[in-house]
Amino acid sequence: MELSKEDYKNIITEIIKKQAIILGPQIAVLKARNVVGITVADDGMITNITGNEQEILQKLIDQYVALSGEIVRNAVNSVFAKYPSLNK
Repeated sequence: MELSKEDYKNIITEIIKKQAIILGPQIAVLKARNVVGITVADDGMITNITGNEQEILQKLIDQYVALSGEIVRNAVNSVFAKYPSLNK
C-alpha cells in the first residue's frame, strides 16, 4: 500500500514534534525549514509538501541526524514502526 501525501505530512509532522521534545521547538522547526519542498508552520505542522515525499523525508532525517545522531534515529524509528508500508 502506497503512502499518500497526507500520510507523509503526518509522518514528517510527527518527526518534527518528536525532535521538538529533544531539541526544543525552535531548533526543530528551524532545521525542518532547511529542507526544500516542505512548508513548516511555527508549531511544527507541515502545511505543504512539493516534490518527492520520500526524498524530502530522508532530507529531513538527515538534517536532524547531522545535529544529534543516534538520538534522532531512535526517535524516528519509533515513528516508522507505525507505518510498516513505508520504504526506509
